[in-house]
Amino acid sequence: MIRILLLLLAFTATFSACSTRKKADLLVTNARIYTADSAFSTADAFVVKDGKFLAVGSASSLADQYEADTTADLGGAPVYPGFYDPHAHFLGLGQMLDQADLVGAESYDEVIDRLKTFQQKHPDATWIIGRGWDQNDWADKAFPTKEKLDAAFPNIPVALTRVDGHALLVNSKALRLGQITAGTRMAGGEVVLKNGEPIGVLVDNAMQIIRRLVPRPDIADKARMLQAAEKVCVSLGLTTVSDAGISPDEINLIDSLHQSGKLKIRDYAMVSLGEPNLNYFLKRGPFQTERLTVRSFKLYADGALGSRGACLRKPYADRPETAGFLLLSPAELERVTKLLYASNFQANTHCIGDSANHLMLDLYGKLLKTTNNRRWRIEHAQVVSPDDFWKFGRYSIIPSVQPTHATSDMYWAQDRLGPVRVKGAYAFKDLMKQNQMITFGSDFPVEAVNPVFGFHSAVARQDAKNFPKAGYQMENAVDRQSALLAMTRWAAYANFEDQLRGSIAPGKQADFVVLDRDIMTAPTTQLRDTKVRQTWIGGERVY
Repeated sequence: MIRILLLLLAFTATFSACSTRKKADLLVTNARIYTADSAFSTADAFVVKDGKFLAVGSASSLADQYEADTTADLGGAPVYPGFYDPHAHFLGLGQMLDQADLVGAESYDEVIDRLKTFQQKHPDATWIIGRGWDQNDWADKAFPTKEKLDAAFPNIPVALTRVDGHALLVNSKALRLGQITAGTRMAGGEVVLKNGEPIGVLVDNAMQIIRRLVPRPDIADKARMLQAAEKVCVSLGLTTVSDAGISPDEINLIDSLHQSGKLKIRDYAMVSLGEPNLNYFLKRGPFQTERLTVRSFKLYADGALGSRGACLRKPYADRPETAGFLLLSPAELERVTKLLYASNFQANTHCIGDSANHLMLDLYGKLLKTTNNRRWRIEHAQVVSPDDFWKFGRYSIIPSVQPTHATSDMYWAQDRLGPVRVKGAYAFKDLMKQNQMITFGSDFPVEAVNPVFGFHSAVARQDAKNFPKAGYQMENAVDRQSALLAMTRWAAYANFEDQLRGSIAPGKQADFVVLDRDIMTAPTTQLRDTKVRQTWIGGERVY
């Protein structure tokens, strides 16, 4: 009798415990979870309900407290907050997937071969469009000229964007359509000449002459491109991406795709600078939905180092007749930053050269004056004079950098800058010290989409072949904890999304990624082999 009573009491206690457990959608257990919270704590389980993290802790404790519809035992796999790319070109990636891919071409002849293959697959194309060539990867590092394009494609216009997006290689057919001659001039751009004639290379603002002629994708095409880009991004663990410079129509398209459920990835949109866009959004004001943030403008101060359009304080070491140029006048840049300061919008300015960085840091400083919460950003902050570093801290300016730029440029950066000035380039650790914060993006499709590549470049300062053995300018390598924060919580802060996501914490949106190895402990030589096992956005598995 006593034994029966004891069994009844045990059953009653078990039933009571089960009946009082809280309902949840998902319980993740047996994982090594890097929360990226303020204590950089780890856990082995969390609970998700209605697209948000409900609780984080130990598997045994959470299993006692919650009854989940689905339980996922991850077998000890590492879990991280969903990865951010705070500076990329999401729509640009989708557009590139429709073009001839020239990334990694080791010679001009290989570029021609790829274009011929592309034309065979697209026989009805009225233009041949491609992207990704980089003469710095070729034996002859001078700019290519139009002759080989003319020989291969005499009757169809060709326009090929350099890997950095700041130079265009075109054939004679395209030059004629654009009415470009040796006398063509454009502020903030260059028509490159040889023996007094255009060679077929247009730098920065001069590219617009041709781009106005190229057939543009319609809304349906752009929707398809965005969805194609999303597939690539989520397969690599990205849950929030950025669009560094898009139009109001494109922003509205992304919003509509979110609302209809056709696009799941979150997007931080920087509005392209321009008077109509300023008028439209300064009246409308910033806005934020569950998946879209619009509260910044993308400004361009200068061009790129690889095409010598970056604006330097002293001439290029390998081309002393030029120091690059600004894409907008100092007066115009000051006018625009004043407009943004009078609004609630963030200013995000592309600055590559030390002159561009110096100018914009001072323009920001005149308005911001001291520490603040405006979260204005310098995009790239690629070559910064050491005597300008302190301005990031004084004015709370966020350096938004791309670690893979360092390991892509390291082969020739010193040729451009010289041995002294190059020490102020790709100075991630020095920049991070100013605000105890930095953000890591990729600038894709300029660089590879994979965020782990940037993590590797930041901590090891090596390329995909783990070169150089001792790392490149290792005094500016970043520790792994900081590198992870730069692509999660700090990136969310830079996007005004830190209350929504960026860490695994109760109340935040359940964006997380599961990898096949722990990037916090794996040998650096193995980091780029890391594969994504699962990607979740808002508690929904999207990959």
